[in-house]
Amino acid sequence: MDGSSIDQITSSESKSITSPPGKKLRRAGSVIIDAGFEEASSRKVPSSQFKGVVSQPNAQWGAQIYDKHKRVWLGTFKDEEVAARAFDVASHRFRGRDAAPNFNPLSDDEIAFLNSHSKDEIVDMLRKHTYRDELAQSLLERGDGRGSSRCEHLFEKELTPSDAGNLNRLVIPKNHAERYLPLKGGDVTRGVLLHVEDSGGKVWRFRYSYWKSSQSYVLTKGWSRFVKEKKLKADDIISFRRSTGPDRQLYIDWHVTDSGLNGPIDTGRAEPAMLRLFGVNVLEVPRNSGGDES
Repeated sequence: MDGSSIDQITSSESKSITSPPGKKLRRAGSVIIDAGFEEASSRKVPSSQFKGVVSQPNAQWGAQIYDKHKRVWLGTFKDEEVAARAFDVASHRFRGRDAAPNFNPLSDDEIAFLNSHSKDEIVDMLRKHTYRDELAQSLLERGDGRGSSRCEHLFEKELTPSDAGNLNRLVIPKNHAERYLPLKGGDVTRGVLLHVEDSGGKVWRFRYSYWKSSQSYVLTKGWSRFVKEKKLKADDIISFRRSTGPDRQLYIDWHVTDSGLNGPIDTGRAEPAMLRLFGVNVLEVPRNSGGDES
């Protein structure tokens, strides 16, 4: 059989190929390819940078952990970091001292809360998104943890146009910086990385440095992202608090104002007279009336 005969047979076979219902077939040389499968294979969801977190087709993030070679689903979350924290909680409960969390280890108070509940109970809280609220309630009932007696108000600042602009830096007043946020050891020109939790439980990482050129203390890396997400502008107010427990956790809150003719508008997100615990208003505390925190 010569080459021309082979070509004729191939051409004849090609004409006889029909696509099954619901299938799209195409020829690549002498190979028949399922085009539908090819298209589906090309649509890949992004992978997560965190352990125990998997992306979902609906642009959300799932958290999971393996226990005795079996997968335990921890729930679906809108934010990737929140899903990573759900894995951290489960990791501490399931693996104890062998836990390898994505973020800093949990406080002793939270570890005690985890150990007082079964694995199934913790998983149920995570799936229902009630874990933070139940932890906060437990700590308040015990008179421990981050209640009002264990959290101190540090300072607040009204944002300047440059603080809320495109310079990606927040200037911390010198008297507040040296009193509450001293730079101890290390290279002060490069600064240190601060982990600061907002009222929704999200942790922000800011670079905190001392600029010798302007003799000022600043938050830089991560600040512009915070400003954009919270939609902050000049004249808005931010405030800092700190846990008095051994972890010395820093907290940041924000108060949006309107400098128009109608005066300030309180959004209720960060009113200085309200203490927020894991995103929940737990106790009203009197505001500073003197205004001098130096």
